[in-house]
Amino acid sequence: MNAANYLVSVSANANLVTTGALLVFVGGAAVIGIAISLYPVLRQYSEGLALGAVSFRTVEGILDVIGMIALLLLVTLSQQFVNAGSPDSSYFQTLGVLIVSGYHWAVNVGSLLAFSIGAFLYYVLFYRTKLVPRWLSGWGLVAIVLTMLSALLTMFGLVGPFSTEQIILNLPILPQELVLAVWLIVKGFNPPVIASISPRV
Repeated sequence: MNAANYLVSVSANANLVTTGALLVFVGGAAVIGIAISLYPVLRQYSEGLALGAVSFRTVEGILDVIGMIALLLLVTLSQQFVNAGSPDSSYFQTLGVLIVSGYHWAVNVGSLLAFSIGAFLYYVLFYRTKLVPRWLSGWGLVAIVLTMLSALLTMFGLVGPFSTEQIILNLPILPQELVLAVWLIVKGFNPPVIASISPRV
């Protein structure tokens, strides 16, 4: 999508782009599913933070689905462009720019910003309650602020979408999210904390 002749490239790699769109859709559905499944547990400790987190993670998932639709529209447009003989100047390029921009706005700005806010609320809740170790939630707080910064810098055009700068700012959250996922799968929430904290109904 970043190539100068991206309409030709997308058409030539239609299956790859379609597979990418499917993965974006699965990711969006998973984000919403995880947020909904965590809500009943987390609302007992802070209903406001839990509700805010599930709301922003749902917005993230919806924007991911919009990104998937943009990718599929780009596949269709690129195939029509190639079938038309790849004209030098036409509405194909204008539509292509709009679709690619829409994808970047939805995924590399909107979805990323919604993810950042939702994750920030989770990490604040985790840090306060010690449901996960504080070193892990503290790491998440620092890393997610960098991710939020990357989305804001991209929004205001100070860095490009999926640019080296944006990727570097997002790197710290990647291992943190993986470690958190493994931690929750293997150990779950801290049982003594669940037993000792008086939940709010």
